[in-house]
Amino acid sequence: MKELGASPLRRSPEDEDFARFVADIRRTTSIDLSQYKETQMRRRLTTLRLKHGFNDFASYFAALSADAKLRNEFLDRMTINVSEFWRNPNRWQVLKDKFFPEMIKQTNRLQVWSAACSTGEEPYTLAMILDRLGVLDSSSILATDIDEGVLAKAKEGVYLERSLRDVPPDFARAYFKPEDGAYRVADKLKRAIRFQKQNLLLDPFGERFDLIVCRNVMIYFTEEAKATLYAKFAKALKPGGLLFVGSTEQIFSPGQYGLETADTFFYRRTV
Repeated sequence: MKELGASPLRRSPEDEDFARFVADIRRTTSIDLSQYKETQMRRRLTTLRLKHGFNDFASYFAALSADAKLRNEFLDRMTINVSEFWRNPNRWQVLKDKFFPEMIKQTNRLQVWSAACSTGEEPYTLAMILDRLGVLDSSSILATDIDEGVLAKAKEGVYLERSLRDVPPDFARAYFKPEDGAYRVADKLKRAIRFQKQNLLLDPFGERFDLIVCRNVMIYFTEEAKATLYAKFAKALKPGGLLFVGSTEQIFSPGQYGLETADTFFYRRTV
């Protein structure tokens, strides 16, 4: 994204309008849109602005400031809330069959964090696997997201049938109950997860996690923001802990963050 302090002579009125919007959002919400890839973010937000009939971002920001419904819609669009149970099933199988058993041998209580968890499919997938391995009650699962709306949906734990398409049939039978044309996740999984609001770019991270899962989120950030987050994730892991990323988020030169490749899309903290 262009620096907010760049010469105004090099900007069009439209660029100035968007730059002011970015500054206003950062000032009022602590969300720094300059850390996201500008082309993608600006296109999404322009579509949203025009949908509501605002001719510029200045008028759109004024409306956001006065209308909670518009603010929630903006936040939902900005945070790209796309999530699925068992997304890329073979990678979850590797976690279930290889890495979790290794971790269970090394600690009495697993510390797991689902970062940018969206509507909860990811942390519930983690909880299902840990329950199947017999260690859910002795594990801690933290699930965080910047969007309070999606966290509310995650806590509710009700999903349409299409959301369960990659869930193994025996897991679907064990952990979901049909309800009014949808499916409600088992209470034992809900009780195992602590949902919490968090801004990854601004808020401090915890530490000594055995596993951090952050998938299909980093692709929306600038290279500078990615580097900052990878370093923060690595520091939040215990030595030997794993970072599990999405299928389009391979980390090049993981050693610069104190990580090494453990398997496809899994990175281990080395120090």
